Amino acid sequence: MPTLVERFREDPRACLFGSTSLWQGIDVPGPTASLVVIDRIPFPRPDEPVAQARTEAVAQRGGNGFMAVSATHAALLMAQGAGRLIRSKDDRGVVAVLDSRLATARYGGFLARSMPDLWPTTDRATVLEALRRLDSTASGEGR
Repeated sequence: MPTLVERFREDPRACLFGSTSLWQGIDVPGPTASLVVIDRIPFPRPDEPVAQARTEAVAQRGGNGFMAVSATHAALLMAQGAGRLIRSKDDRGVVAVLDSRLATARYGGFLARSMPDLWPTTDRATVLEALRRLDSTASGEGR
């Protein structure tokens, strides 16, 4: 993977597609990383034994196992995913969360608050214009 990341780092217009494995340990500050797409909320698998045991233990103590285990796990991963984009005070970009549950589910606000301080929008034109500005800056047109 280091060669792949180096090639990505060298070309500000390159695209790097990956799973949650790229959310940890990848550091690409600057204009190369300008868009992070989170296709779905990264909840742990419901049949994962450790998560199941933790959820049951919280529920037995009268707590909300889903919020304490699954939602907290997803919030951490989403923050890490967004963190691939914003590595320094000068970094700019778009974090696109495509899972509508972030806006519609009761736990959506909890997950949104776990993300870095971003300006939320659902306006497609706003996002496309932001990406155009980022592209022109990265390619030297906006300088």
